[in-house]
Amino acid sequence: MTTTVEITWASASARRAERQFLAGPAGTGTPVAEVADAMLGAHAQVLSAAEVSVGMRANGVTRADVQAALWDDRSLIKTYGPRGTVHLLPARELPLFTAALTAVPTGPSPLPPGVRLTEEQAGQVVTAIGDALDGRFLTLDELSEEVVARTGPWAGDRVMPAFQDLWPRWRQVMHRAGWAGTLCFGPNRGRKATYTRPVRGDRGDQGESRDRTADTKDTGHTADTGDTGHTGHTRDALHAFVHRYLHAYGPATPQHFARWLAAPAGWATALFGELAAAGRIEEVRFEGTPAWVAAGDTDFPDGPPRGVRLLPYFDAYVIAGQPRERLFPGAAYQRALGGGQAGNYPVLLVDGVAAGVWHQRRRGRRTTVTVEPLVRLTARQERELGEQVERVGEVLEATPELVVGKVTVGPHA
Repeated sequence: MTTTVEITWASASARRAERQFLAGPAGTGTPVAEVADAMLGAHAQVLSAAEVSVGMRANGVTRADVQAALWDDRSLIKTYGPRGTVHLLPARELPLFTAALTAVPTGPSPLPPGVRLTEEQAGQVVTAIGDALDGRFLTLDELSEEVVARTGPWAGDRVMPAFQDLWPRWRQVMHRAGWAGTLCFGPNRGRKATYTRPVRGDRGDQGESRDRTADTKDTGHTADTGDTGHTGHTRDALHAFVHRYLHAYGPATPQHFARWLAAPAGWATALFGELAAAGRIEEVRFEGTPAWVAAGDTDFPDGPPRGVRLLPYFDAYVIAGQPRERLFPGAAYQRALGGGQAGNYPVLLVDGVAAGVWHQRRRGRRTTVTVEPLVRLTARQERELGEQVERVGEVLEATPELVVGKVTVGPHA
């Protein structure tokens, strides 16, 4: 009779911290793309937050290193990732992400019927975006003109409510162009963002990530096919994607995976069932409830993780880490979440759990970092907090000042 492995929250969070360079930062010289890879992408709706996410996990890395990986050696790509939000993704992994994300079913559009695109129209827009951006860097206004010219006036109808404005109809599927590998961000032109189409050279020259080969070889799927829009067998890509998620954030349930992707829970349950039937994932008991890890990946530290960390808005660790009530215990659940949604505030992490919020305000070459702990810090933890603030300053290339007190700004400030 097989004995089900029992895993505690402490040991699970310790392993997650180890695998995401939070137990200890990556060594000097570790490629920036490898750090982003360990997180399954760094949320980059605000690029400075992504720079801090990556920089806090790697010795010596600054915002300039992240920008160089994006715009110079192109080992990182800024594009639409999980949940349709902007991420920094390892360029060489783009085929795996595009194959998996385009296969995730989406629910009905929340927009009124008269605003929505049909599936045929959506396909036309995604194709038009790729054609318009091929070998070019366009601002949003320039891209809009090109899309309308390639599709029809209906694409440019300003009917989509957004930020107290109306956007042209075509923009509702902009994220799908990112998923399809026909769009990514380019360098800013002045204060305006630009967009381009990923090319075969957008792969970087990084070595294999620590678990990438293992995750793909079992299925016969190679993540880097040399074609940004196609990665071979979609099902194999989905299976590899689940493996990657479980490596970074397991143990997890299908519901956890679905929440991370903003995907239907029933679809995720069926996908996990396929993997279980194939012997590629293994059921464990996580704090007394069934959950899953990659088959054979049942070694966990004794835990819990130790130390103080400062994580920015929408850091991957707090977005994907589940169950959320354990990651945000006690007062942190009310203070650091917005309606149960993680990422609204930068988080003070103490021994692997949220234990406060923080905010940084930059003025020229100086930045003031205000930290609001929700627990009493020991003398050792206070020293570590000071070191973390210094590291934030290094990443942002600013001289930091630590203020311990109430964070008075609201979410997303």
